[in-house]
Amino acid sequence: MAIPAAPVTPKKEHTVSAPAGARQDPYYWLRDDSRSQPEILAQLQKERDYFDAVSAGYAPLTQALTQEVIARVKQDDSTVPYKDRDYRYSARYAEGQEYPIYVRTPVAGGAEQLLIDGNIEAKGKAYYKLSQYAVSPDQQLLAYTEDSMGRFQNTLRVRDLRSGKNLPDAIPGLSGEVVWAKDSRSLFYVENDPKTLLSVRVKRHVLGSDPQTDPLVYEEKDHSFYLGLGQTGDERYILLNLDSTITGEVLVIAADHPEQKPKTLGGRKTGIQYDADHIAGRFVIRTDWNAPNYRVMSVADEQIGKREAWTDLVAHDKARFIEAFALFKNFLVIEERAEALLRLRAIPWDQPEKSMLIASDEPAYTASLDENAEQDTDTLRYSYSSLTTPNSVYDVDMGTGKRQLLKEQPVLGGFDKTNYRTERLWATASDGTKIPVSLVYRKGFKKDGKAPLYQYAYGSYGISMDAYFRGTVLSLLDRGFVFAIAHIRGGQEMGRQWYEDGKLLKKKNSFTDFIAVTDFLVAEHYAAKDKVFAAGGSAGGLLVGAVANMAGEKYRGLIAHVPFVDIVTTMLDESIPLTTNEFDEWGNPQQKKFYEYMLSYSPYDNVAKKPYPAMLITTGLHDSQVQYFEPAKWVARLRELKTDQNPLLFKINLEAGHGGKSGRFQRLEEAAEEYAFILHTLGMEH
Repeated sequence: MAIPAAPVTPKKEHTVSAPAGARQDPYYWLRDDSRSQPEILAQLQKERDYFDAVSAGYAPLTQALTQEVIARVKQDDSTVPYKDRDYRYSARYAEGQEYPIYVRTPVAGGAEQLLIDGNIEAKGKAYYKLSQYAVSPDQQLLAYTEDSMGRFQNTLRVRDLRSGKNLPDAIPGLSGEVVWAKDSRSLFYVENDPKTLLSVRVKRHVLGSDPQTDPLVYEEKDHSFYLGLGQTGDERYILLNLDSTITGEVLVIAADHPEQKPKTLGGRKTGIQYDADHIAGRFVIRTDWNAPNYRVMSVADEQIGKREAWTDLVAHDKARFIEAFALFKNFLVIEERAEALLRLRAIPWDQPEKSMLIASDEPAYTASLDENAEQDTDTLRYSYSSLTTPNSVYDVDMGTGKRQLLKEQPVLGGFDKTNYRTERLWATASDGTKIPVSLVYRKGFKKDGKAPLYQYAYGSYGISMDAYFRGTVLSLLDRGFVFAIAHIRGGQEMGRQWYEDGKLLKKKNSFTDFIAVTDFLVAEHYAAKDKVFAAGGSAGGLLVGAVANMAGEKYRGLIAHVPFVDIVTTMLDESIPLTTNEFDEWGNPQQKKFYEYMLSYSPYDNVAKKPYPAMLITTGLHDSQVQYFEPAKWVARLRELKTDQNPLLFKINLEAGHGGKSGRFQRLEEAAEEYAFILHTLGMEH
């Protein structure tokens, strides 16, 4: 099959101005906020046609991999039910269907009741996501938010569970969160700004009323903050959660008085973050106030608003980062990061010195809080996984420590976890810092420097890439690959300082850490130096883009999904969603020191006339998190300047947003496409 010439993108003069300097951006014209300009859509279609033509050359491999990864999925699978008041809630998939079906059954016995069938709701839509649902306190109504574009723009709907029919109430343009007041008539939701898509206003809707008259509950004027909604575990309070990169605030409203004005729980002070829950007449608070790795504190209801009245429950520990917590009648449970592991600790209220670490049978694992809808129990529901153990759900008696495995995710196709081995290694970064690395490979692997390597990382926002099971990766492991997660700075695997050392004016640590991990794995003969592939998505795509410019010669191929690669231009434009929220992560390029530093690593701005490895880049036309024109411009500049003949493929999904396609099989198909690109590049098609 004849492969057409790679698309050439025309250049047009455009100056991007900034206080610290001006830059020429000849591909700026590819930006179209309306997604409707014919010239731009035609250029994007050329790229999609080119991808289709090139990938057609290894279509049998893609098809075989797609069948392989789908064959491992138990198609009629279901989640472990959890109890909430008078019902047990769960979700299941039907054979061959893309979306989950949400149901409940009465605890006292009786017929299953349908809540939402995602397959029905998604019918006729190219994209569908049920963002959140919430059952009313009287258990008769279901409020839910759905996104049919992939732009994180949701519509709120309400269903009468007695009839199964929706009420007339429908409110578009929202974030995903929705919370009921105690009266089962009032709903709180978050309204997005129609241009920037920032979450800016909380409103209250009374069923049957005109949404245009919904009263404003709260408006956030500082657009560096995200605004979210929640509810305390005892359902006594509505929570308005305000978060920027370094500062947070929680506002509370009594659930039985929805008309109240929100009150601040602990005020707002730059550099102090906190979140909260409630039990037995007091708020329990996780905060970094004088505690970089966080501590847990409490305050009585009558002292709402008085941060000076907060008292310690769990003190700060330099060796332990407190990531989350859950409240029970007799126990406080904290989700902590220590020794580069995510683990759980149960602390009795009456004997806090007798805390219990929830046991694991593996040296490297991930244990996290699962659905715990009720406080009056001594049973903790948690999720468990490792690179060799599929996602599992456990109940543990916090009094005795006795664990009960409720379900290990089935993996079909003859999978046996004893056929795989995992390791935790430590690479040395350029400044001497030890970087944790999680590895998995198939039993029988020889450390002879001949294996292909797939290395993955994220490294931003304090988001940690945990060593959990990834079923699709088996297709690489069974072909002799080593799969590695580089726990680079910018994440939070090693505590808050690990994050601080990988952002703002220390951002390059993330990139050099990643390269150091590659060098280490090659030097230690875990990988062949000419068979290394690296991948990342979103901010992880920024990582991949920076690595391509800094050390592209060390990689056979790079995969960047929805990559954030035009960092300076984007962060100069406050009309783009997320920009103002992110100044404390990347810096504000209106200031010279940040402008120059960001410009020094921006993947788009540092493309040079030199060879680059084989590259697969993906985007969604309707992406609201990383706009499609960032990777489109990057690809155009790479095509213009790169001096090699290695493939550069740009897959544009004209119907999807930031997360790619929405169906479960569609997502597996995308993974198969990526692996096919890798295997084809290596000539491993059989």
